[in-house]
Amino acid sequence: MSSKEIIDRVGMLLDLAGVLVIAGGVVIATGYFLYRYWRTRQLVELYRPYRRTVGRAILLGLEIIVGGDIIRTVAVSPTFESVGVLAVIVLVRTFLSLSLEVELEGRWPWQSRRTSSAQARPDQAG
Repeated sequence: MSSKEIIDRVGMLLDLAGVLVIAGGVVIATGYFLYRYWRTRQLVELYRPYRRTVGRAILLGLEIIVGGDIIRTVAVSPTFESVGVLAVIVLVRTFLSLSLEVELEGRWPWQSRRTSSAQARPDQAG
């Protein structure tokens, strides 16, 4: 087996791992959501944590899949066209990841975390 075949298979395994992470995360989050709903019957309170957990599974899976794409494109067939296609794929997945991050956290990744309302703001100090 040549090194290109090995690298291609590693990339394919990473793609598979990414898909399994996404699917497994959704299945686990859904099972946990249904279990908690069955016990509490509080749909509204359980929805946001469920959505956050599914979003995190998608983000992790996408990062693994991008790793597989990078390995296959750069190591197996580093042509200008394949690198261009990779760039478009990475841009789309990066946009999707950023959108999910903003949706989950309520802020841009480079913004600091919000402080709780119980903490005094510096401009309100004594």
